[in-house]
Amino acid sequence: MSINMEKIKKLRDETGAGILEIKSLLEEVGDDFDKAKEELLKKAASKAAKKSDRVAEDGLVFSYIHNSGKVGSLVLLSCETDFVAKTEDFQNLCKEVAMQVCTEDYEDVEGLLESEYIRDPSKKILDLVNEATAKVGEKIEIRKFTKFAVGE
Repeated sequence: MSINMEKIKKLRDETGAGILEIKSLLEEVGDDFDKAKEELLKKAASKAAKKSDRVAEDGLVFSYIHNSGKVGSLVLLSCETDFVAKTEDFQNLCKEVAMQVCTEDYEDVEGLLESEYIRDPSKKILDLVNEATAKVGEKIEIRKFTKFAVGE
């Protein structure tokens, strides 16, 4: 069976999984993109669970101001090392979480983690964190967040 390289590239971009892992999984599921993505996301969640007992004492405080200037947020995301905190994957996660915080009034971190991701309602914020954890190989957690809005 010939596997489409575009599917491999897209799955790699979306899940951070290795090329060989993606290729063998696509062969296993008969070249079904959605099924392969679902399996890769399950593996990412499993990898994140294995890292849950680690200590994440580094990270970033990240700010986001919506383009209207009427809503903004600050989020504190933790990881294990400053090396990971400087990566594009970690910083992109920070941006996505900070943007998500601006969309609703979340009570706590758990509520934020269980919310539907604004860019892809088939995912939760927890899925984004798990995907990033699988990509960078370190524990990542959302520690704190605050939303600011004009008129509140």
